[in-house]
Amino acid sequence: MKSLMSLWSRMAEESAILCCTSAHMDINTVHVRVKHEGLSFLTITLPDYGKAIQKWLDRGHAGFHPSFHSERGRGFPVFLGGFLGRVFDRSSGSLLDEPCIDSILALRQLTLMFGKLLVPCSAERERDAMRNFVECEQDVRQFDSTVTSDELSEYGRVSDLLFRSILTVVDREVYYHDLLPQHGPGATADRLSSNRKWSDASWTSRLEDITPAGEYLLPNWSWYSDLEDIDILEPGAETPMRVVSVPKTLKTPRIIAMEPTALQYMQQGISRSITEQIGKSDYLSKMVGFDDQIPNQRLALRGSLVGDLATLDLSDASDRVSNQLVRTMLRHWPFLDKAVDASRSRRADVPGFGVIRLAKFAPMGSALCFPIEAMVFTTLIFLGIQKSLNEPLTLSSIRKYKDSVRVYGDDIIVPVDHVLSVVEVLEHFGARVGLSKSFWTGRFRESCGREYYAGHDVSIVRVRRHFPTRQQNADEVVSLISLRNQLYFAGYWRTVDWLDSVIGKAIKFFPNVGPNSPVLGRACSLGWEAEKMDTSRLHRPLVKGFVVKGSPPKDHLEGRGALLKCLSLLERRVASQGSSDEDPPSQQWNTASNVVVPLAKSDEHLERSGRPKRVDIKLGWWPPY
Repeated sequence: MKSLMSLWSRMAEESAILCCTSAHMDINTVHVRVKHEGLSFLTITLPDYGKAIQKWLDRGHAGFHPSFHSERGRGFPVFLGGFLGRVFDRSSGSLLDEPCIDSILALRQLTLMFGKLLVPCSAERERDAMRNFVECEQDVRQFDSTVTSDELSEYGRVSDLLFRSILTVVDREVYYHDLLPQHGPGATADRLSSNRKWSDASWTSRLEDITPAGEYLLPNWSWYSDLEDIDILEPGAETPMRVVSVPKTLKTPRIIAMEPTALQYMQQGISRSITEQIGKSDYLSKMVGFDDQIPNQRLALRGSLVGDLATLDLSDASDRVSNQLVRTMLRHWPFLDKAVDASRSRRADVPGFGVIRLAKFAPMGSALCFPIEAMVFTTLIFLGIQKSLNEPLTLSSIRKYKDSVRVYGDDIIVPVDHVLSVVEVLEHFGARVGLSKSFWTGRFRESCGREYYAGHDVSIVRVRRHFPTRQQNADEVVSLISLRNQLYFAGYWRTVDWLDSVIGKAIKFFPNVGPNSPVLGRACSLGWEAEKMDTSRLHRPLVKGFVVKGSPPKDHLEGRGALLKCLSLLERRVASQGSSDEDPPSQQWNTASNVVVPLAKSDEHLERSGRPKRVDIKLGWWPPY
């Protein structure tokens, strides 16, 4: 707590110097509030204030916030008033004609930097999150009972216009058993280890009807006798998905679901086919994204500069997509419809509420959640545009919006001219537009982790973890060094000097390195500096420092499962035209916590697999580039 408070104070002082104001009273206020309110002031109260400031920018007028005092007689906020006074007029509260961009950035940095600190919630907040999950389910059921057949019919017509060509291809792949399913390193409801999933001996009768176990669980038909050992589960005997909470913010955890292994396996195959076909479409590839956030960010920049695009954010997006909408979208493709339904969990085990039957399509955790919700939201967006235009859409008219409509999960970009109609349709079909994170009236926009005001990037650097107290706190050390390097390139050099001293107390060796070096080092615009040359094998420069090391769990795989995994990797590599991107990666970067997660090497994936239970940092001589 003390380290976080010191970080805030130093960043406030440096921001005040840059903005030609004073933060002395603000620092005193934060010290007092943290003393009485604890960490929640930094992680909950301050971020709420920051979100309010963002809406003030959008609406063009500073307002009142219940957690902070305002000046008597004016109603102008006192806290961070020096910065606010360079953005809003003190007497009227109106947005200045030319607000100080540095002050806008400082306001966002000082209020939002701790908003996503990775700390566990209280048990009460976890219960509230689970209760919200169940309440979302009740909202979906209410929608299912009130939506009319005419509304579903028009929804289906627009969906057909958008996705007819790609769904036809995927439907054919299901029919000919050409899907390429796979297992990931994540946990499943039946608690199988990463490699053991490949030898899973359970299937469901729903899957067997459309995606037979013999086609997808056997490497080839010489293993036919193994089908006798596979347990085909009837619907009532299926394992329900397991709903769990994972740390997100101190205010609320993230609720995800762990799917049964067999269902997750086929979900991956269907998801891969859908995303590949959308990526091949000349217009859908520009409107729907799955692995590249940059197009959303560019459109958000354009929206802040030109004002023609709105950025929308949906709350509890995946939990509010009705399965009825998905079935309507797939009604003309019987094989795909049956495969999607067969790979969907119908029940969920929710802590504190028991096993419930689901009306939603799938919560976060299903491999089909992300692509299917994107398709549903895209359809609803064009329903809203059609309502705004007051004329039926055609495929040619839809194509005209390929540079002004973009969906990436729950981050949505639409034309400002149609935004009110789009919001109305989204809400009518069960979605919830987060008004605190949706912008269209002012010059502020945000999408996919980047924020802009009037064409200026005002994105911030976030603190993800507490500071380390010793070298053994590997996750915290990695996160702190990442924070330091991000602040360096953001221009907070005085704060970075202080962070260098903090890091020096945790680890002894902290060399200058390049941006792509595996070494945990100091990023510097002047480049890296070699400490010695490697003359034993390769003539290359070396520096002494720490790198992240971690061993995936031992997870031996042989027999049918081993051959199936190897053939699956080979098939995916061939399908991607010889690209090595489909090989098992050596490490993953966890963007939520700023930590590198090593995985098994590609030549030992049959002996070790899955995410390591813990990571360490190892001292040695390594290349600085």
